[in-house]
Amino acid sequence: MIPEKIDINLQSEIWAKYCPEYTGLMESCFEQIIKLVPEAEFFKDIPHLELSILLTDDQNIRRLNKEYRGKDKATNVLSFPSLSYDDIQNYQRPDCEMPEYPVALGDIIFAFETITREASAQGKIFSDHFCHLFIHGILHLLGYGHAGDIEAQAMENMEKKLLLKLSIDDPYQD
Repeated sequence: MIPEKIDINLQSEIWAKYCPEYTGLMESCFEQIIKLVPEAEFFKDIPHLELSILLTDDQNIRRLNKEYRGKDKATNVLSFPSLSYDDIQNYQRPDCEMPEYPVALGDIIFAFETITREASAQGKIFSDHFCHLFIHGILHLLGYGHAGDIEAQAMENMEKKLLLKLSIDDPYQD
């Protein structure tokens, strides 16, 4: 199951040319996230879950990274959650009445050139690296982070668990 309304904005045509299977990759990842991430279990109960994806290039993500994070450089992925930690906790309660109105999960932005460079430098297949970053982005929308060691380890463990289900090698292996 993919969100009722997944808004994929193809800002850079390079994605369609070199990774035409991007929608299928995201759907496969999302299915595993719903099955294995406790914070995502409520997705299946919300009738109108929305997720916004922007597939762009280094130039645009650099501008966004500078504007929203104060970092004047391109990055592989940016995530902007719409739900607070309390919202996510509330939706997990068994007695929570799911809203009939659309629930926005957040926005994730991917930069093709950076992902391509990283995959090549790390000896990874582009689609595997993209799946890892898609999962990483969704986990950020669900409140996962990597600011401290314990938090980063929990996020990495969840990423590895999900990637294993997708038959993708551990991205943290040396």
